[in-house]
Amino acid sequence: MATVLVVEDNAANMKLTTFLLESAGHTVLAASDAEAGLTLARDRHPALILMDIQLPGMDGLEATALLKRDAATRDIPVIALTALAMKGDEERIRAAGCDGYVAKPIDYKEFLATVADRLPGA
Repeated sequence: MATVLVVEDNAANMKLTTFLLESAGHTVLAASDAEAGLTLARDRHPALILMDIQLPGMDGLEATALLKRDAATRDIPVIALTALAMKGDEERIRAAGCDGYVAKPIDYKEFLATVADRLPGA
């Protein structure tokens, strides 16, 4: 299956996301902040990035914008994982360059379907 980078600062959310992805046969790279996520994305070129939006320091929207401006990472799909589910949030998230959006708390069936849909070759 695919290598997926998860950028998530909440340990419980990281554990759940990792469990779901590994149960579906994916390899997980984990980063707890945007800077570590950017480094892993550039070094390991995952097939997909799951990006929390509310991160310490640089937020996920800024990190996604940097990924999309970098020739080495711009083609990697980024799915936002966020508790931001108010009207207008999805538009802001997509405007930053995210290719998809999954609201927290995660519905595992919707989550896995979104991941599968965004993986290259899907």
